[in-house]
Amino acid sequence: MNRSCSRCGGVPKSWLTRFELSCQQRSPDYDETMAYFSRLADATPHATLLTYGFSPQGRHLRCLVVAKGQEFEPKQAQSSGRAVVLIQNGIHSGEIEGKDASMLLLREILITGEKAHLLENLILLVIPIVNPDGHERSGPANRPNQNGPVEMGWRTTAHNLNLNRDYMKADTPEMKALLTLYAAWNPDFIIDNHTTDGADYQYQVTYGIERHENVDPELRIWGIDRLLPFVLKEVEQRGFLTAPYIDMRGTDLSDGILFDPALPRYSTGYAAVRNRLAILVETHSLKPFGERVHATKAMNEAVLDYLGLHSMELTRANGAADARVVQRYAVEKRSFPLEIELTDEWQPFAFKGFESVEEYSPITGSPVVRYGSHPIEFEIPLFARSEVVRSATLPCAYCIPREFHDLVERIRLHGIELGELEGSLDCAVERYQFLNATFTKTPYEGRTRVNCHLDRFKSRVRLCPGTIVVPTAQRLVGVLAHLLEPGSPDSFVRWGFFNAFFERKEYIEPYVLEPIAREMLERDPVLREDFEQRLEEDEAFRDDPKARLEFFYERSPFFDAVEKVYPVVRVVDPRSFARLKKLVRSL
Repeated sequence: MNRSCSRCGGVPKSWLTRFELSCQQRSPDYDETMAYFSRLADATPHATLLTYGFSPQGRHLRCLVVAKGQEFEPKQAQSSGRAVVLIQNGIHSGEIEGKDASMLLLREILITGEKAHLLENLILLVIPIVNPDGHERSGPANRPNQNGPVEMGWRTTAHNLNLNRDYMKADTPEMKALLTLYAAWNPDFIIDNHTTDGADYQYQVTYGIERHENVDPELRIWGIDRLLPFVLKEVEQRGFLTAPYIDMRGTDLSDGILFDPALPRYSTGYAAVRNRLAILVETHSLKPFGERVHATKAMNEAVLDYLGLHSMELTRANGAADARVVQRYAVEKRSFPLEIELTDEWQPFAFKGFESVEEYSPITGSPVVRYGSHPIEFEIPLFARSEVVRSATLPCAYCIPREFHDLVERIRLHGIELGELEGSLDCAVERYQFLNATFTKTPYEGRTRVNCHLDRFKSRVRLCPGTIVVPTAQRLVGVLAHLLEPGSPDSFVRWGFFNAFFERKEYIEPYVLEPIAREMLERDPVLREDFEQRLEEDEAFRDDPKARLEFFYERSPFFDAVEKVYPVVRVVDPRSFARLKKLVRSL
């Protein structure tokens, strides 16, 4: 009898899962999955199944709330003294063993009772399938790099978008719903279950957890030095080899692997900018499906065991991180890290792989890798040292013109505190001008992304009634900074929400502008000197009639003063902000 079938002993037949009944070959479809989770909720007073949204194809987005004291509402959970843990599965629905592992673990908590102790200090939010439409686009050939189940779902949503790139911009209905759930419950810890592919190696399960400048330093120490050693020891004692997530630096393992800081568009990076820890669980796709399910269960169970033993410690650490981020970036005005990169420093890592050879392929006309079955261990570089390459000192508040209501709604999804200006106010502000913009040649996640240089300058503006005010002195300052500071890789600007502001909308004909330029030279000797110096020093300018006319157009009263200027303004002066607050009502 195989490994999965041997584990069915003692379990009531009515509670066996599709995974077990098929001897670890299959995973249940959406309807069967939801029926099982509904039965779990009906069988015990300690669980309820809630609908938190709907997919584009109309499927319910479901979450099982598991609480010993029946704390089935966010406020009850937050006052319970227990830590709230979010376990999410199937954000990439072809990578689905987390769902099956959760079914087994929940049965042991709620039905057979051997893991009931996990509810003493924890409240669990378990999402069986984050991406149900992708889950139901099921077939045997969806993931050619993956060893089972017999049929598996699709990576992206019905809109062909990757949900694990959408945490910040929130383009998808699924993510809008997930962020609403996230904001309401404010989980203390997140487990995100996946499957990875790429090189072949011995490890059944790899992991990721933030360890760079993008996460609170005390939480980082707690996660790396305390949580991880316990979890990895427990998982390996159960017979599963573990390693950091295998993110190769180049095309070959000899180039090394990366402990890359996750951007906030990803699950672990998003948790970090919310001052929380998340663990990425990645079983290896070439291992048998059953082995991956049990490795995922072992990792999840070990994490919950540790969190249950140290729940008060975790919640205190999270509260301290919330206070610390406000003190550092809103009060002390330390420079906020927007972009972090790994350095070239590395340390040796003993990698457990398989022997491999390169063979010439007549198909590709080049060498291809062939992996064998003989296990070997060899040393490779591990790159884990990082540095902040872009940062910004944050203002007292950002002010968003009322016409950008779509952005405001996306900001609110995160649980960020907003206010609305009830009167007009002339205010000293800082603004950004976009320079030297370049756009991606192909779309990424349905958007044309932009890179540009930024010139920050002082200005005075009239803030009109209805202007949305976003103060930075709040615990989600990290999220709002990444959304509204255009230098962040995950800002609204970089995701293309403001691409229209890189366009010129009004023009002046050369035959109209040329005589105006003559008059400008005659009456402004400083302008004449600047123009003549530019002609002398810049050959390209001197030989370009359009550039020469542009020189005058940009300095004329006809030029659009806010061309390539970011419409969101920064209120940096505390006195101006104090005046502003008097006219703001909370939203």
